Amino acid sequence: MSSREYRGRRVVLWPVNIDSTASIREGRKIPRSSAVPKPTLDEIVRAARELGLDPIVEEKAYPRAWHSERRRVSVVKVGSKRRTLRELAEAVRRMRHRPHR
Repeated sequence: MSSREYRGRRVVLWPVNIDSTASIREGRKIPRSSAVPKPTLDEIVRAARELGLDPIVEEKAYPRAWHSERRRVSVVKVGSKRRTLRELAEAVRRMRHRPHR
């Protein structure tokens, strides 16, 4: 499924979109204060499941780093794309600070 088919219902995101170590130019979409350092795709998928966002992992190359980043996640849209990204970043942050069982 392409990004155009998701329009209005789902949002496509890359780990760099919520990475606090990345610059805006590199692809970060939210403020550093809301972002998390070096989020993994697995953390994003777990956070999206926790939030009930029905994540779908896709094998696609990130246009700004086509040679290195090869996977993205599509999730159900919650308000705007940036709001969805902030909620996911917060969920990843909570997961990292939770004690492992």
